Amino acid sequence: MERAAERAVPLLRRARPAYPRPDREGYRRWIPSWRQTLGGFLGCTGLLTLLVAVAYWQTDIPESPNSFATQQDNVFYWADGTRMARTGWVNRQEMPLEKVPEDVRWAVLAAENASFYSDPGISPSGILRAVSRMVGGGETQGGSTITQQYVKNVYLTQDQTLTRKFQEMLLALKMDNTFSKNEILEGYLNTSWFGRGTYGIQRAAQAYYGKEVSQLNASEGAFLASLLKGAALYDPTLGPENHERAVERWKWTLDRMVEIGKLSPAERARYTEFPEPTEATGGRIDLDGQRGYLAELAKSYVIRSGKVSEKDFDLGGYQIYTTFDRRKTEALEKAVRDARGELDPEKRKADRFVRTGAATVAADGRILALYGGPGFFKQGFNESNAVTVPAGSAFAPFVYASALTDGVVRERDAPRQPVTPLTPYNGQHNASVMTPEGPYWDRNGRVVKGRNDGGRDWGASIPLRYAMVNSVNSTFLQLGMDVGLDRLRKHAADAGLLPSSLGPQVPAFALGNSTPSAIRMATAYGTFAAQGVRSEPYSVVRATRNGSEIALPRPRPRRAFSAEVSAQVTDALRGVVEEGTGRPARVPGLRAAGKTGTTEDNTAAWFVGYTGKEATAVVLYRMDLRRLELLPLDGVAGHTGEAPGSPLPAAIWKDYMTATARS
Repeated sequence: MERAAERAVPLLRRARPAYPRPDREGYRRWIPSWRQTLGGFLGCTGLLTLLVAVAYWQTDIPESPNSFATQQDNVFYWADGTRMARTGWVNRQEMPLEKVPEDVRWAVLAAENASFYSDPGISPSGILRAVSRMVGGGETQGGSTITQQYVKNVYLTQDQTLTRKFQEMLLALKMDNTFSKNEILEGYLNTSWFGRGTYGIQRAAQAYYGKEVSQLNASEGAFLASLLKGAALYDPTLGPENHERAVERWKWTLDRMVEIGKLSPAERARYTEFPEPTEATGGRIDLDGQRGYLAELAKSYVIRSGKVSEKDFDLGGYQIYTTFDRRKTEALEKAVRDARGELDPEKRKADRFVRTGAATVAADGRILALYGGPGFFKQGFNESNAVTVPAGSAFAPFVYASALTDGVVRERDAPRQPVTPLTPYNGQHNASVMTPEGPYWDRNGRVVKGRNDGGRDWGASIPLRYAMVNSVNSTFLQLGMDVGLDRLRKHAADAGLLPSSLGPQVPAFALGNSTPSAIRMATAYGTFAAQGVRSEPYSVVRATRNGSEIALPRPRPRRAFSAEVSAQVTDALRGVVEEGTGRPARVPGLRAAGKTGTTEDNTAAWFVGYTGKEATAVVLYRMDLRRLELLPLDGVAGHTGEAPGSPLPAAIWKDYMTATARS
């Protein structure tokens, strides 16, 4: 061992570079020989290669991309398929690569990275150009492959520094060795910026051409590819210079596709006219007005019925096709706003805190329109879906239908007696409520009495249909007791009212101490319109996430009342509109059925009406949301009549039906 060491020492001494050079004089002593220069170069190259290899080995692709890169928006559509609203901070929706036409893919590749499928994920020449620009005081921008651009979009910042460029190169190499080229291309197309507030080619197709990406052709794809160079420079709608640049880039991209063999000359010859993008389809659609309430209702339906967590929904990527009719929604909003124009809260104290909710539900359960409040950004509380206002005498049709279905019991241990619209009942004001055992006493030791609106006495024996037409409270208070409050409760729920909204099981239950929403009242009245068949209300027909369907099971319709009972209820409610308390809602030429609704303490006013196809409920009440207590409607909009309630719900219903019936 010692001898080997002795032999090695002279060799090492000879290998040590003689520097400064002893055989030269002056400054020449400091000029390295060609052997020294070559050795230094090879040594530095080897060391640099080793450092890069170590850095590559230590580089891991992050488990999760940055949140901005994965966040998408959710888009809601009207029933006619046009866009209604968008939620989310980022205007992006992912689309599987197989749904992007091959011509569109190659338009992007021809414009950005024609060697994508053969390169190692980086462009050495491009990196050298970027480094030279940085050394020369410029930016590192440019010279990036699609893989590098995708890495920058998803994992890195947009800083233009050599450090970031080095990280980009290492991650691009790693990604190219980890993922397939198609996976990288799909990610790139879904995260790139295309202008007009859009990320991803799906949103770009919608923003510039108003269509799905799957419907694009090579010409349109070539234009969208040009936007990757800078949307502010190539969006032709922003000015004549932009238009000129866009057309030139579009032509170049198509020609480049021919050059690389991805578009035949014959196909290229078909595209002679620049595919002008539209201006109307770009930009964000906010949740102002009623659209915010509609979107929130549709969101809750998807979460509940589609078993989607709120967290997943907020990550975005959902396309939600709703049941909402734009024309009806706008007409309903106008009718409410026109009626509320009669309010003057500055001059009349009674006009303060007046709130209105309204909803239209088709007989098959589709929610067609609603009015949730003055605007989603002004008030997030949706008054059409609120369960805080008593139904009052608008609950009477359910009492009537229950009696026609089950009959009544008036004497102890007696069998049930059938009831018809002509069955006589007491309509006197202050009539005592009777049970088979005698008068009904409340907890305060007082006999419960039926009080009619305005204190009017309708007689000791009036037909039930007549009582319905004229909204005789004392009759329906007694009828509810005779049917049985437990049976009445079941029938109300079967009609479509939520069990959780049904009130205490006391005599006042028959006079509407329950607090259903306008949506549920319209649903339940719609059961009569559908000849007794009840359909659960729903707001979404179809939902997808990134092109994949979300299962939305819908409960099957079921019978709540017989067709005969429903026809009898409808006949009575038509009488309400034609000759009774609902006459202010009558629309010439429209055969409608409906019912007004008032409460004994005058804290709510309703009108619920329907035709053969749909039902609309309108509720008006006063509530200070800071105190959450109902206030009386006395004097609202200057109404000083003896009867409780307000004429505004019937006026809203009439104006709305008039507008929608004519269009």
